[in-house]
Amino acid sequence: MAGFLHLILFIIALPVTAATAYLGLLTLLSARLPRPQPQRRDMRFDILVPAHNETAVIERTVRSLAAIDWPREHYRVIVIADNCTDDTAALARAAGAEVIERHDDQHRGKGYALEYGIARSAADGFAHAVAVIDADTEVTPNLLAAYAARIEQGAAVMQVHYGVLNPDESWRTRIITIAYGAFHAVRGRARERLRASNGLRGNGMCMTHALLREVPFNIHSMAEDLEYGVVLGLHGHRVVYVDEASADAELVASERGSRTQRQRWEGGRLAVMRTYVGRLLRQALMRPSWICLELAIDLLTMPLGYIALQIGALLVLGGLAAWLLPGAGLATWPLLALVLLGVLALHALRGWQLSPLGPRALLDLLRVPFFVLWKLYVLLRNRRNKHWIRTDRDSK
Repeated sequence: MAGFLHLILFIIALPVTAATAYLGLLTLLSARLPRPQPQRRDMRFDILVPAHNETAVIERTVRSLAAIDWPREHYRVIVIADNCTDDTAALARAAGAEVIERHDDQHRGKGYALEYGIARSAADGFAHAVAVIDADTEVTPNLLAAYAARIEQGAAVMQVHYGVLNPDESWRTRIITIAYGAFHAVRGRARERLRASNGLRGNGMCMTHALLREVPFNIHSMAEDLEYGVVLGLHGHRVVYVDEASADAELVASERGSRTQRQRWEGGRLAVMRTYVGRLLRQALMRPSWICLELAIDLLTMPLGYIALQIGALLVLGGLAAWLLPGAGLATWPLLALVLLGVLALHALRGWQLSPLGPRALLDLLRVPFFVLWKLYVLLRNRRNKHWIRTDRDSK
């Protein structure tokens, strides 16, 4: 009986121990990165802003991009008004952006809009690189200078820090902001230090046209950014993390709108994991490739809440087993669970430390078990949906 219980608890513990050890390593390596400056200020950029019915936010985004500290003649702000039925295009033009209007009901979604905008940018021949900014985003003024400095160092694809504009709007936004601090800042810094590929986040990414000619952007899944980052890894390209610049977007505070966002993020990530983990592992062994191996590890690492649930299960089941069969060595498992919880807590606290939140947000961590159960409900309810879904920003 004791041997059987040890086996069951080992099966539960193995994946969560590996994931927590990986997160612990990333936490240790999350110190601030070097911040190079560009040697020249004549590199040209096209900033693409895919937008579908974004009248509430598009003017603010265009104004933020117009305020970037880079010679104005060396970058263009191009809004791709994609299947819009409102005044998004007119408002973007009035705010100072160039606007491309796209109407194609058969090919909807951000991936198609970006492919269209990238093709137009390449045909114009103006820009050395294209950046992608979401329509609800504000950027730091050093955005293009940070990209230019990395391109001068040889980078072909980059991702700036992905932050939050409204971290204190609700308990949901505070929890997600802490998760962003861990997922984007902690992981981004550490993976850059490990010379791994940071992965693309869709907002705040930049690719040179030379890279796009080699590996075209023609992906139209729910997680086109994540998938394209994996495809780049399979081609041997590493996404460079840019720590000193930021693209900060709005989180939806309402339950309904947040559910839509979560459905897209979680469902898209699972689809990419199922499609690419095997290929990444094969490539990692055949080349060999550290980039592919680390990308596979990252995809296999569950979100923090799921890891916490699995550690909790190990703690409860291991404690119960040790109580039922004292002296059988089963107490090792709840002790391991406590150690893993400690490492996970340090990872979350580091995410909080790198976020703009104050001490109040730590109290919201008590809601995490309910938040995780809600995430599981959303994921299971929408597991078969493979189509792009626009977030409802007006949900109450």
